Amino acid sequence: MKKIHVSQNAPKPLGPYSQAAEANGFVFLAGQIPIDPKTDQVITGDIEKQTVQVMENIKAVLTASNLNFNNVVKTTIFLTNLGDFTKVNEIYGKYINEMPPARSTIQVAALPKGVNVEIEMIAAR
Repeated sequence: MKKIHVSQNAPKPLGPYSQAAEANGFVFLAGQIPIDPKTDQVITGDIEKQTVQVMENIKAVLTASNLNFNNVVKTTIFLTNLGDFTKVNEIYGKYINEMPPARSTIQVAALPKGVNVEIEMIAAR
């Protein structure tokens, strides 16, 4: 049985997908980009500011799912510039500290709305 989780404190999906879908005790979070849910505006420029907004969006979706970062078992980070890895890692590490999940980081040619970072996660109950 699939269950959909929605947070009013995270950006609305940009297409026909859910912020999070749960099945068999796993919650699959859609990739979040740096959109401020209060203004629906993209945070541009500074990779640190973009990453903070992404992590805050993820936190909101996890909270709406009655979970937190300690429940995360897998993270995938998409960057348009792998040179930003260290800066993104520093911000990410402020949110993920206990029992860090498995993670992949991938450089991509482009991301939605011209942002520089997108992060998706899988959490377990």
